[in-house]
Amino acid sequence: PPEEVEDASEPTKRDRSHLESTLKLNEDKPADDFSGVLQRLRKIYHASIKPLEQSYRYNELRQHEITDGEITSKPMVLFLGPWSVGKSSMINYLLGLDDTPYQLYTGAEPTTSEFTVIMHGPKLKTIEGIVMAADSARSFSPLEKFGQNFLEKLIGIEVPHKLLERVTFVDTPGIIENRKQQERGYPFNDVCQWFIDRADLIFVVFDPTKLDVGLELEMLFRQLKGRESQIRIILNKADSLATQELMRVYGALFWSLAPLINVTEPPRVYVSSFWPQEYHPDTHKDLFLKEEISLLEDLNQVIENRMENKIAFIRQHAIRVRIHALLVDRYLQTYKDKMTFFSDGELVFRDIVEDPDKFFIFKSILAKTNVSKFDLPNREAYKDFFGINPITSFKLLSQQCSYMGGCFLEKIEKAITRELPDLLGSIGLGKKPNVLSCDITGCGETPKNRYRKP
Repeated sequence: PPEEVEDASEPTKRDRSHLESTLKLNEDKPADDFSGVLQRLRKIYHASIKPLEQSYRYNELRQHEITDGEITSKPMVLFLGPWSVGKSSMINYLLGLDDTPYQLYTGAEPTTSEFTVIMHGPKLKTIEGIVMAADSARSFSPLEKFGQNFLEKLIGIEVPHKLLERVTFVDTPGIIENRKQQERGYPFNDVCQWFIDRADLIFVVFDPTKLDVGLELEMLFRQLKGRESQIRIILNKADSLATQELMRVYGALFWSLAPLINVTEPPRVYVSSFWPQEYHPDTHKDLFLKEEISLLEDLNQVIENRMENKIAFIRQHAIRVRIHALLVDRYLQTYKDKMTFFSDGELVFRDIVEDPDKFFIFKSILAKTNVSKFDLPNREAYKDFFGINPITSFKLLSQQCSYMGGCFLEKIEKAITRELPDLLGSIGLGKKPNVLSCDITGCGETPKNRYRKP
């Protein structure tokens, strides 16, 4: 009978069952409800970390404000890479958006010129960047600082998909070598950096036929410094090459990336074709499928650990805020000690800022417990910081106490050593014990006075 004849022009689609099982999409159980933990996390942040952060204007040292939207936001997966390597196709494939009106545009030319945020919503709809930035409940309001030109290049798509209840995808405009930043009309690198700083997983996607690593890509890897553990490299469209050719390309990719990622452990590279079409005949289908499943497991891991990662992130932020406060306090104390009735405040302070080591400012902070020398900000940063914020506009830590509210410093220390680790422990019940427990980090130690005679 004629009905059985398949239309030869329609490429056959692969089975998607491994997607559903690995990402647990068909499980009916509700996604873990962490709203109670999130409320406690917000409370700790607002009560114990933010007062010190604001009082010492930490935000001007590092442009990173933590908004409520960020505390409650879902993990974010960022897709980066040259143009036309299949970033958008991969998102379409993971979410099954192909052949729906909301599939992301794909094609041989550079098609994605926007930063596209794909998030969960009750029904399919598109949201303008200007609207996303205006909504403080979303975590995108800080993007406003990149200007209106950028907001026109930001777009949100809401999709009622089970995976998006637990994760948000961000598709970025492809990197086009020998293309000037100015042509984009907004600070492309700064925007990329903003997303990189907040991403829980970063997929850098390559196409085996376009492995030219140029300046833009080098710039991108410079921005990824320090985020190596979040990076996964994807050699996409792998079934378009014969095996021998694929091995060569794999070697070439490693060779060109080696100088850009100088870590002892090379990043994980996944070799597969992330799109719905059947793999080309006579290629390593089994390998590609295995690689795809490993990548999905990786993604699932990030989703499963999202709460731990968030608490650890806030705790890390608190540690930096505490060190910053201790430093400003120390600068101020030194200034007060050096000031006499006749001295010129400006000159006295300039002397301290120019050579803090002469006054043991940074050394004295290291004598305090739980401060690692690797966490100390650089001295130059404080020249700029005090250039904008005169030293006289700050109060000493010892004066930041109230009868009812206690002391700012004690509160943040309690958050770092007790409250946040306890919160972590409370989710760890029933899960494998988390690496961030206090026996490893020593976060529970009480500060010792190492100068007092026993």
